[in-house]
Amino acid sequence: MTDRQWARLLAVLKGDRLSPPPAGFIIDSPWLPHWAGMPILDYYAFDDLWLNANLKAIAAFPDVIFLPGFWAEYGMCTEPSAFGARCSFPPDEFPFAHRTIRSPGEIDALAPPDPRTDGLAPFVLSRLRRFRSVIEGAGHEIRFSVSRGPLNVASFLMGVDEFLMAMITDPGRAKKLLEVVTEYLVGWHAVQREAFPTIDGVLVLDDIIGFIGEAHFREFGLPYFRKLFDLPVSVKFLHNDADCRASAPYLPEMGVNLFNMGCEISLKELKTLTRNQVTLMGNIPPREVMAGGTPDEVRRAVRAQAASLGDTERVLFSCGGGMPPGVSTENLKAFIDAVNALS
Repeated sequence: MTDRQWARLLAVLKGDRLSPPPAGFIIDSPWLPHWAGMPILDYYAFDDLWLNANLKAIAAFPDVIFLPGFWAEYGMCTEPSAFGARCSFPPDEFPFAHRTIRSPGEIDALAPPDPRTDGLAPFVLSRLRRFRSVIEGAGHEIRFSVSRGPLNVASFLMGVDEFLMAMITDPGRAKKLLEVVTEYLVGWHAVQREAFPTIDGVLVLDDIIGFIGEAHFREFGLPYFRKLFDLPVSVKFLHNDADCRASAPYLPEMGVNLFNMGCEISLKELKTLTRNQVTLMGNIPPREVMAGGTPDEVRRAVRAQAASLGDTERVLFSCGGGMPPGVSTENLKAFIDAVNALS
């Protein structure tokens, strides 16, 4: 992210009205490899291909705020791998982590891994260190530490259904798991900030908070997210593109000031739920419009969203969730043109 983009992001978080309003997208392996012309596995395996894909994106769309920017990730595997999860990397499909906890009793012996040495985290740091001078030479900085969220990682380690069931049948151990995972994640973010002093933002991605109701969120979500977002950074960014109605009213209490949601809820409703205290990043339908629509349909969707809001204060125009596979250069340029026309 360039200095100008970072300044615009901070301004929209403060509630400043920018003309034109900013456009931003979460971009990672669901979109970048195929858009840049390579198999997904090669994107993970070859550092130079990862770098070139990201450089190609910032050159093609210089006005877009890409978040987190030069994301050195291994799909959903980075954090579970630190806990010993076996990770599968098909040649041209998304990788996945296999569960490691077969019964709640195994949680008793669980301890936080070391983010400096365990799993794929050291490879993330190594990749960024290796290419930091190239990234900075392109006018960008490493601005964000990144991780999956506590419930997301816990569900990978235990299995989604099994973890959600444990909340009901064995809540003490479910909380123990969340405590251990959260301790690891806090340490992982600290290691990233230590390695790159330019970091002044945190991105946490967790869809599992959308699978539980308000009472369970207050008990099994809020305390751990509050601890995770209690960091000395300017941007506290949460992604959850599952149902967010139960948790959205608590975003300010969690410390979140930037939120990327799915497309099942309107930004207008979210402004009400969050009392307009949180900048909202979204939420044009990702697959139906961004990937599957024509450029004209993309433009119409952007104009319709802007008209529904009336006021674009604390809005970062984007799609619902991260950039999906199959979004064409033409559709992305149509999106940007439509946003720029809102000035």
